[in-house]
Amino acid sequence: MSSHNIPSYKLNDGNEIPVLAFGLGTALFKKDSKTGLDQHVVDITTKAIKAGYRHLDGAEVYGNEEELGQAIKAGGVPREQLYVTTKIPAEKKGSAIDAFDVSLKKLGLEYVDLYLIHGPWESGRAKSIGVSNFLQVHLEPILKTAKVKPAINQIEYHPYLQHGNLLDFHKKHNIAVSAYGPLTPIVTAKGGPVDPLYTKLAEKYGVTESEVGLRWVIDQDIIALTTSNKVERLDGYLSKIPKFKLTQDEIAEISKLGAEKHFRGFWRNKFDENDRS
Repeated sequence: MSSHNIPSYKLNDGNEIPVLAFGLGTALFKKDSKTGLDQHVVDITTKAIKAGYRHLDGAEVYGNEEELGQAIKAGGVPREQLYVTTKIPAEKKGSAIDAFDVSLKKLGLEYVDLYLIHGPWESGRAKSIGVSNFLQVHLEPILKTAKVKPAINQIEYHPYLQHGNLLDFHKKHNIAVSAYGPLTPIVTAKGGPVDPLYTKLAEKYGVTESEVGLRWVIDQDIIALTTSNKVERLDGYLSKIPKFKLTQDEIAEISKLGAEKHFRGFWRNKFDENDRS
């Protein structure tokens, strides 16, 4: 399914998901979806598809599902070779089915590969279902009552926000993890304890610090979401990330240094300042 030898991770429902995704949040987030089509979002997403990205991560709240749909049409890649994710806001009122129908219409698709509840289906139009920003306290009641166990939980994850025992809980229940904000230590929290090690490892492997940061996530069997307005950077991720792996000692050292600092880049109003959950 994916290009440039980007591997896939098998979900608990049998479907496979590419471990590196192009995300349409953060830099491509459209604050006002009523402003009309954002051609820049269409263009950069189309370029990402043509560069080789096959996993595309969108959401209703990003305001750019229509742009994602246009890029899919322009990208020239058969639908069955793409893995498309979208999400419904947790605070959405009314029917989730109605919201899903609207998303499909904006995307111009008959189905998505993954549909997430963006915070705390037997129709065949979503191959997998999952959640986003759920902690253990949110997942436990779902696992007790859900007819279909979530296939994946998308969370902010990077060295400065490792979520304690949450990853172990996911492994115990065979729920995959998808990480957004994996490059936070480089982009918004620079000047922290992992910086020198990222530089050292980048020199060792002949890659960038960002590629080290993404590899740290992927080498823990976590799907990494990233985005950029620079095509050459997107190309670099696809070409270099499959060609090296961090050792277990290097992964552990990044984790240890990361634990010395706490930084949450998203949803800060939902957590206490020192809450690492």
